[in-house]
Amino acid sequence: MNCLKEDAQKLASEIVNMAKDEVPSDVALIMCPPFVHLGTVKSLIPSGGQVFLGAQNCYTEDSGAYTGEISVAMLKSYGVDYVIIGHSERREYFEESHEMLAKKVDKVLSNGLKPIFCCGESLKQREAEEQEKIVTSQLEESLFHLSKAEIPNVVIAYEPVWAIGTGKTATSEQAQEMHRIIRRKLAEKYGEQIADHISILYGGSAKPGNAPELFANNDVDGGLIGGASLKSRDFIDIAKSY
Repeated sequence: MNCLKEDAQKLASEIVNMAKDEVPSDVALIMCPPFVHLGTVKSLIPSGGQVFLGAQNCYTEDSGAYTGEISVAMLKSYGVDYVIIGHSERREYFEESHEMLAKKVDKVLSNGLKPIFCCGESLKQREAEEQEKIVTSQLEESLFHLSKAEIPNVVIAYEPVWAIGTGKTATSEQAQEMHRIIRRKLAEKYGEQIADHISILYGGSAKPGNAPELFANNDVDGGLIGGASLKSRDFIDIAKSY
């Protein structure tokens, strides 16, 4: 929940222009502004390029008496390509359940958009060495009902909750370990060929200084960038490091 209209316009414009000159063409950038800025940001993104528009959330229904909610169909009408589902802040502050997130994933896919599904453990769960159990449960309860034809359209973002907004970052080894576990769980359910082609992003205080080491891991396919995305220079430098 950042940026007024003019701030969003400036930030998005800088990212688009810098990406064109600096970021390799095979690296995709997804900008996920608050709902009120979707139209503004979309107008700045050239068609057919490497920059895409994403939303931070959606609702489970198409329309109706759900005041304050935003449907996937509405997002699609604004040219949205991706929707973040199950971010740790949505799980914690708004108590979004596995069942609700499964419905949101289904709604995003049925409208032809791609969900960025977030999963991850809290500090308490990490200290209890329950991270694999927690993340596996999140995947099984909200994603594993999908078919082999549907799951490749999902992007997964592993976000250790204890490393979000705290300045702490999982070590390169910790990130790789959890990404490997996630890919192994996908392979057990859908087969290795499908699992190998699903993008798994790291989302936990990634910065220009640590991004190269994080992205060098075999199973880390990119990042879900938080605070660093509010500075165009930092965001572009992170993208360039992949």
